[in-house]
Amino acid sequence: MNSLKTIKKSLLTIAVLGAFNVAAETVAITNTTIYTGTDKGVMTDANVVIDGGKIVAINPASLEVDRTVDGSGRVLTAGFIASLNQLGLVEVGAVSTSRDARAKKGGISFDASLAFNPESTLVPFARKGGITHSVVSPRGGDGIFSGTSFNVDLSGDFDSVVSTESAVIAGFGAASKDSRASSLQSLKDKLKGQKDKLDKAAKKDDDKKAKEPSAEEKLLTALLNGEKPLIASASRATDILNLLAIKKEFGLNLVLAWSYDAVKVKTQIADAGVPVILNGMHNLPGNFDSLSASLETAGELEKAGVKVILANTDSHLIYNLRLDAGNAVSYGMSAQGALQAVTSNVAEVFGIEGGVVAKGQPANLVLWSGDPFEISSSALNVWIEGEEQDLTTRQDKLRDRYTSKEDKRRGYIK
Repeated sequence: MNSLKTIKKSLLTIAVLGAFNVAAETVAITNTTIYTGTDKGVMTDANVVIDGGKIVAINPASLEVDRTVDGSGRVLTAGFIASLNQLGLVEVGAVSTSRDARAKKGGISFDASLAFNPESTLVPFARKGGITHSVVSPRGGDGIFSGTSFNVDLSGDFDSVVSTESAVIAGFGAASKDSRASSLQSLKDKLKGQKDKLDKAAKKDDDKKAKEPSAEEKLLTALLNGEKPLIASASRATDILNLLAIKKEFGLNLVLAWSYDAVKVKTQIADAGVPVILNGMHNLPGNFDSLSASLETAGELEKAGVKVILANTDSHLIYNLRLDAGNAVSYGMSAQGALQAVTSNVAEVFGIEGGVVAKGQPANLVLWSGDPFEISSSALNVWIEGEEQDLTTRQDKLRDRYTSKEDKRRGYIK
């Protein structure tokens, strides 16, 4: 299925080509090392050709392009994908009027994409960390559902919302004013109620006009049909097992998030084919549910056959996602697994095109000065759908402003 932005760009391209017959610039990244993120592993001394927003060739017989970028001694990867953050929904955490991630009256159908700000100063800072896309999610809510996530690219364009309703976000576990059983029971009741409605409607006379389902009913139906993932935040092992049972009963496309007890039930999670989203740097308990938090969790889950996604929920520090992945490697995760945990695994779960370096895939790419998981490396070039991005951030501008001695009053330079 084409994304909203892909459709818009395709129509625009057709219009431009039809009116002016202008060919897009083709770019070759030459003599580089590719971390493909596929079963091809690492390719050395490779050439990658970008045209029309796609990777059109890898190691072609000849290079007939408009521009080349020397990748010698550098590493090329797919653009990293951040997830379950509030990028573009928060600017200053301490200023309530700059926070749009939580709805006073939300619920399952709350769509925070309507408030997304592509001009947030946090977007270019994240982009400079090699992140080309993000799965943005709402937070909180009175019930179990916070709303739906949406996918964005980090181009900073006003049409950078790629798709909406990419997943349904729900929270389970410890509650200060209720039993944890209430949230699990509420989920079961909602799913069963909608299933009964669908079964009843299927038995009705087809000639009778069916009532238009509500937004909540449509999303519950999508969950029952496995069309959208349910991102279930739950840390304690018993909550995880209960969610696995609900998945089996209703056929859900379940994804566990912040499940720090997952190592205790990793076999059951792997057998159920359920991915797990983790903060790779979380090693201290925030409450009694997360006593098992450990830097080794991601590696242990990977070895058990669980699909792992590494996420950094601090919207101001998404830049550090590559370092979080590097830490996961140092504590037992494979380098390939860590790469997939911030690229292809995220793309597969949330329906984002790409996530790998392969012919025919979107040209969402990052050229690094060295191993992206090394703290000394940096992103040198970033492409989003084949368009090279500016890597200048607000922080860079402030640095230059106050370190330059030109046209400054004496107080600034003495």
